Amino acid sequence: MRIAQIAPLAEAVPPKFYGGTERVVSYLTEELVNLGHEVTLFASGDSVTKAELDAVWPQALRLDPTIRDSLAPLAMLLERVRRRADEFDVLHFHLDYWPASLFARHNIPYVTTLHGRLDLPELKPVYAELPPMNVISISESQRRPLKEANYVGTVLHGLPADLLTPQAVEPSYLAFLGRICPEKRPDRAIRIARAAGIPLKIAAKVDKVDLEYFETVIEPLIAEGGGVELVGEINEAQKPAFLSGAKALLMPIDWPEPFGLVMIEAMACGTPVIAYNHGSVPEIIDDGVTGFIVEDEKGAIAALRHLPEISRDVVRATFDTRFTARRMAEDYLSIYRALTLANRPRLRLVR
Repeated sequence: MRIAQIAPLAEAVPPKFYGGTERVVSYLTEELVNLGHEVTLFASGDSVTKAELDAVWPQALRLDPTIRDSLAPLAMLLERVRRRADEFDVLHFHLDYWPASLFARHNIPYVTTLHGRLDLPELKPVYAELPPMNVISISESQRRPLKEANYVGTVLHGLPADLLTPQAVEPSYLAFLGRICPEKRPDRAIRIARAAGIPLKIAAKVDKVDLEYFETVIEPLIAEGGGVELVGEINEAQKPAFLSGAKALLMPIDWPEPFGLVMIEAMACGTPVIAYNHGSVPEIIDDGVTGFIVEDEKGAIAALRHLPEISRDVVRATFDTRFTARRMAEDYLSIYRALTLANRPRLRLVR
């Protein structure tokens, strides 16, 4: 198939550091190429891919100090795709609702993967006003706040099988990975680790919007006692050792997480996950097999005592069965084919 993957421009594909959506786009794009499809990636110019790269902006917007209006490059991106649309069998957007007004009226099959939360109050009127568009959810739980959208499938994320692998290290601490923000609740992770008497390493970025939370909540909490190491933002090459060295990944979230890529990153390294029962967590974690699903800090502390019951080999084997990029790409291809068949003109019999 001739497939266009249209990525956000905020980060490179793959991102240099944090950037879940752009990493998933990269994994999918590369796997589609590996499967023999003709893929064009519309993304920033500092992206790296085996597909054809159509560089809409020279570098990721987050790394471009000259950017004042981030919507201007987005307008360029949509117009670039529109001009080339007839070259493809299917257009796959990763831009939320932005393609709807333009591409719902186009004759090329298209689909949009919704990567974010759908419980924001402004989304219902937006989706009600826009023309119907084909959307894919990244978990069943993600759909709940916006059931009226035109879902054509759910595709759980996947990682390349050899991207993150278990390392020969002795697990000795608890890990928190991702982003320091109120909904991810690193404060809970700190309290859980201290109550259990296990060191905690936090490998996470701090966005400008979350700086006040970090300075007023997390920094003082870290200063209250020992046992917490702030590692900072880490890249893909650093993750295997970081996650393999952890007894468990703590994910004490306080929001309806649409997927939670860090969970399958930990699983790829054989590391169990202890996560709060929100959003997609029950769809990803097999309770008692790949980790534990808990309701509160008391439950998380109790779960830590049961970690010896979890086989790290089984955790990795579960990842291989459920969360590889190959499985993800094959799921998307099934949807692409269904869309192209539905869009194919019907033959009219001549009598």
